[in-house]
Amino acid sequence: MRLVLAGTPATAVPSLEALLASRHEVVAVVTRPDSRSGRGRTLAPSPVRAAALEHGLEVLTPASPREPGFLDRLRAIAPDCSPVVAYGALLPREALEVPAHGWVNLHFSLLPAWRGAAPVQRAIMAGDEVTGASTFVLEEGLDTGPVLGTVTEQIRPDDTAGTLLERLADVGAGLLVATMDGLEDGSLRAVPQPEDGVSLAPKLTVEECEVRWSLPPHLVDRQVRGCTPDPGAWSTFRGERLKIGPVHPGTATEGLPALGPGVLHPTKRVVYVGTAAGPVALGEVVPPGKTPMPAADWARGVRIDRGECLG
Repeated sequence: MRLVLAGTPATAVPSLEALLASRHEVVAVVTRPDSRSGRGRTLAPSPVRAAALEHGLEVLTPASPREPGFLDRLRAIAPDCSPVVAYGALLPREALEVPAHGWVNLHFSLLPAWRGAAPVQRAIMAGDEVTGASTFVLEEGLDTGPVLGTVTEQIRPDDTAGTLLERLADVGAGLLVATMDGLEDGSLRAVPQPEDGVSLAPKLTVEECEVRWSLPPHLVDRQVRGCTPDPGAWSTFRGERLKIGPVHPGTATEGLPALGPGVLHPTKRVVYVGTAAGPVALGEVVPPGKTPMPAADWARGVRIDRGECLG
C-alpha cells in the first residue's frame, strides 16, 4: 500500500523506520512545523521530519491540517492508508476521507483504557500492571474508533513514563506494520470498542506534577515515575522549584527519626524525605539552573537545616 505517515515526536520514528522496511511504500510524511527549543530558542525540525529527510521522503508541515493547500496535496498523493503516531493535531473530516483505508492511529494503551494525550503517564500513576498499544481507525471522536489490533506490555516496578514509552514505541511499530499488512490482504476486521472500561488520559498539568508528600510512599513513587521525564515531577525548597527524579520507597530506614510529610533528613549517602507512611529516598534532583545530580550531592551543597521541608 501507498502510505502517508503522520507523526511528530521521537516515539513515532520507530514506526516510520518499520514501515520503510516493510513491503509497503511510504511516499510522504506529515508532521508539525519546526519549533523553537533549547536555550537559544533556535528552530529545530521534529524528530519525524529529520528521519524522513534522511530517507529522502516528501515532508508536509501544515500549520493546520485544515489548510486547503495541504488537503489538495494529500489528495494528489492519494495514499491507500495513513498511519498516525502522535501527530499532535486534530485531523478534519476532509482529511479523514482521503485515504481509501482511512487513517490508522497507533495509541499507547489498551483501548478503551486511557483515551487521550497521556496514556503512558496515567497508567503508571494509576498503578496499572499491564498496558500495551492499540491500532484503531481514526474518527472525529477522541480515540473512540474501532480497534484493529493490540499488543500487551508489562509495566515494570521501576518504569518511568520515558522507559515504558520507549518500549511501547518499539512493539507498537511492529503492530502498526502488521495492521497495514492485514488491511492490505483483507484479514483484519475493525472491532468497536466496548462501552465498559473507558478511562481518560488528559495531558498532565504542571500542577499535577507537584509531588504530594502527604501520600503514602507507593503513591509518591508512582506519581514521580509517571511524570518522568516529561513534564517532570517537582517540589519546592526554600521557595524555589526543585525537579525530583524517581524516588526509592524501599530503602532501609532503620534508626531514622519520624519524618512528617516533606521533612528532609540527609545522611552521608542518602537523603530521606517523609511521606504519609514512612520516608522515601530521593534519587536525582535538578536545582534551578543546574544539571541533574545525586540528591546527596545537592544536600551537601545547600546544607539542609534540621526540620527543613520540601513543598
